[in-house]
Amino acid sequence: MTIDSHAHLEMEAFDGDREAVIGRAAAAGLTAIITVGTTLPDCEKAVSLARLYPLVHAAVGIHPHEVKGIDAGTYDALRILARQVKVVAIGEIGLDFFYDLSPREIQLRRFAEQLDLADELDLPVIIHDRDAHAETLAILRQRKGRLRGVLHCFSGDPAMARECIALGFHLSVAGPVTYRKADQLRAVARKIPAERLLIETDAPYLAPQPYRGKRNEPAYVVETARCLAEIRGMAVGELERVTEENARRLFGLGGKKST
Repeated sequence: MTIDSHAHLEMEAFDGDREAVIGRAAAAGLTAIITVGTTLPDCEKAVSLARLYPLVHAAVGIHPHEVKGIDAGTYDALRILARQVKVVAIGEIGLDFFYDLSPREIQLRRFAEQLDLADELDLPVIIHDRDAHAETLAILRQRKGRLRGVLHCFSGDPAMARECIALGFHLSVAGPVTYRKADQLRAVARKIPAERLLIETDAPYLAPQPYRGKRNEPAYVVETARCLAEIRGMAVGELERVTEENARRLFGLGGKKST
């Protein structure tokens, strides 16, 4: 049993068979899925799904691709959503300097504002960081001791991993760890302290190797668990147990929140 700590069940890729996808996740042994909003309408949908399905919890936030559209009412709306039942984090927020779909100066400002919103609401954060490692760390250093959360689909090097952990964050590993050429990612994943490790799908994206090129879904997180267990020299069941406990602690799912 484990938890998919990051999926996007609210996206239209699942509109045709969402209930079946959630059913397959339960059959695969998942005990929770965190569906993570990226736009305000998708955040509203994520919250609705969390109300509808016992397996699903929600996170709300504006993705760096979308922050150019934030206006005066956005944060008021996020505050309302964040206080709803089964909303467990602020996310997906962060920086994406690969696509640059929002101007970088706006990304930096909105990332900082959403981190401060999470601090205000005492919620963990789910962070997107692509080709912006130095800038992400700089913003997190400024808030050391004030935040908790996870860098999702972690892509940094060992030095960044160590600093993120020192800052109090968890690191989440997704399907790319199973790819043939992902030696650096496997090397980093091997060394993440067990108590700071999460696993995820990022569904519908980044399907693990047996399903690469197809739509990803939460049930496939077990493939990532198998790969991680092998490279870390652990039994699969033990890795699933540890990552489930970590997710429950971080997101307050039936247990004490992580600090």
